[in-house]
Amino acid sequence: MKKAFLQISFSWLFAIIVGVFILFLAIYGSTKMINSNKYQLDVETAKNIEVLLGPLETGYESATVTSMNLPRETRIYNECENYTRFGSQTISVSQKSLNKWSETSDGSSISNKYIFSTNPVEGKQFYLFAKPFEMPFKVGDLIYLTSASDFYCFKDADEEIEDEISNLKENNPTLNMGVFPNCSEDSINVCFGNALCEINVNYDGKYVKKNSKKMVFESDALMYAAIFSDVENYECQVQRLMQRTAQLAELYKEKENIISKQGCEVRLSSDLGRLINLIETSSSLRNIWDFAEDIQLKNERAQQCRLW
Repeated sequence: MKKAFLQISFSWLFAIIVGVFILFLAIYGSTKMINSNKYQLDVETAKNIEVLLGPLETGYESATVTSMNLPRETRIYNECENYTRFGSQTISVSQKSLNKWSETSDGSSISNKYIFSTNPVEGKQFYLFAKPFEMPFKVGDLIYLTSASDFYCFKDADEEIEDEISNLKENNPTLNMGVFPNCSEDSINVCFGNALCEINVNYDGKYVKKNSKKMVFESDALMYAAIFSDVENYECQVQRLMQRTAQLAELYKEKENIISKQGCEVRLSSDLGRLINLIETSSSLRNIWDFAEDIQLKNERAQQCRLW
C-alpha cells in the first residue's frame, strides 16, 4: 500500500511539473509573440512616418502643414548624424500598450529630409509644419515635428510671423500654434523681445534661447527650427544643411560652365567656390549667410542667365 501511494504521488508530481513547464512555455511564447508584434508595429509606424514626409514639399516662400494621427500613445525618436556626405537622420518609435512602453524599434534612416523636433516627441496626434530653406538657392524643406498636446503661443512677434501663423491656423483650426492672446494657460510661450518665457527669440540678435542654451539662426525657416527642436538636433541638422549647400554649389558651378559655352555668362563660379570654402572651413553661420545673400543679388542681376 505504501509503494502504491508513492507511485501515485510521483505520477501526480510529474504531471504537475510537466503542466507547469507547458504553461510556462505557453506564456513565454505568447509574450514573445506579443512583443514581436509590437516591435513589428513600431517598425511599420516609423516607416509610415517616412512615407508621410514624401508629399510634404513646399514651393518658394510658402509653408505647409499636415497632421498625423496614430492609434496609441507614441514616442517618436529623431536621431541625427552628420558624419557622411549628406548626413542622415533615423526615425524610430516606441508605443504604449497596457500602460507599458514597448522597446524602441529599429529606426528608418532618411538622408534627404531635415526634421526638427525634441527627442523624443510624445503623443497620439502630431503636426508636421514645413518651410523652404534657401542659401541663396533652395537647399531643402525644413520639417518641424510637434505633438498636438504641446500648444505654442507666439507673443510680440513681428507682423509677418503673426500673419503666417494666423493663416496656418485659419487653414488648420486644430493646429497647435497660435498668436497671443488666443492661447491657453498651459501653452508653451514663445516670446519675442525682452519677456522671459520658456522659449525666447531675439530677432535682432538672430538667436533663440531655450533651456538656457542659444541657437543661432538666419531666416525664419531656421528660427522655427530652433523653436521646435532641441539643441543637439538643431546643430546637427544645420550642419547637414551646410553640407548639402556645398554640394549644390558644386552643381551650380558645373551648370555655369555649361551655359557659358552657350553664350550665357553669369560669372558666379568663383563666388560659389568661396561659399564652399566658407562652409568647409566651419565659418560662422552669419558669415556664410551674408555671403550667400551677395551671391543671390549677383544671380538676380544675371536676368535670363540666372543659375537658379
